[in-house]
Amino acid sequence: MRKPRFLLAFLIAPCLIGNAEETEIPSPIRAMLDAAIASGNPSEVAIVEKYARGAVPESAKAISAVADTWRHDREAARTAQIRAAGPFDLWKGNAQIGGYLTTGNTENIGVTGALDLTRESLFWRHKLRVSADYQESLGLVSRERYQASYEPNFKFSPRGYVYGAAQYESDRFLGYDDRISASVGAGYTAIKAPSATLNLELGPAFRHTSFTDATHERSLAARGSLDFDWKLSNAVSLTQNASAYVQHYNSTVTGTTALNAKLIGPLAAKLSYSVQYESMPPIGRVGTDTTSRASLVYSF
Repeated sequence: MRKPRFLLAFLIAPCLIGNAEETEIPSPIRAMLDAAIASGNPSEVAIVEKYARGAVPESAKAISAVADTWRHDREAARTAQIRAAGPFDLWKGNAQIGGYLTTGNTENIGVTGALDLTRESLFWRHKLRVSADYQESLGLVSRERYQASYEPNFKFSPRGYVYGAAQYESDRFLGYDDRISASVGAGYTAIKAPSATLNLELGPAFRHTSFTDATHERSLAARGSLDFDWKLSNAVSLTQNASAYVQHYNSTVTGTTALNAKLIGPLAAKLSYSVQYESMPPIGRVGTDTTSRASLVYSF
């Protein structure tokens, strides 16, 4: 009879040890860890886990076990949701609107708007952006720019992906009525953290430009882009987006720096500064164009 009892004790020992390790977490520490988990914020859980392990080193393994279990369950639930989602599900993004109106000695009106959409699945990421700027001064149009872009990404590793990119632009004040760009290439997530991400892309491209002087230009180009997001706090974030099309004739470099501050619920205020440089603009046009914007952003 002793042998079966010995085998039974041997089998249940790991379970008893695991329970003992979990009960080793002091009640105040466990309460803080549970509160962080209840918030559903991975960065808060990581911070509480870090300082809890330092405060009670003897319970470090038990603390990490609780946090790791929560991360595993959370990832499993996210994966199940993605697999069950339809093509119109999982889209996230924001809509931006801003503008101004002056009357009296001067009559000016300006409007800027944008729509950004992103869909993340297990292997694919889709990014869609539409934007428009319009301005009148004393009844005359002084700025009119429209842009639309779509970029699918296939993620072949946690950081690496291949991309396709298609973009349409119209800005007659920069010297072109229509410009269509298409590109394929490789991307890499150089920084992947709860508070910051940095995506880099590089690949060949083809561009077709219809200039305002009725000339047309088609050429191959090299495309590179940078997309940096930095969460400074729970309410403030900084973004930097830049891209370059390098070609024999009229290379283009664009960049936008933006500061976002949450207001109430899904509403936020956004201040941005954009620069667009054309190396060989049409005669009579300036090569560098800058735009400052103040917008109200609704996230969904």
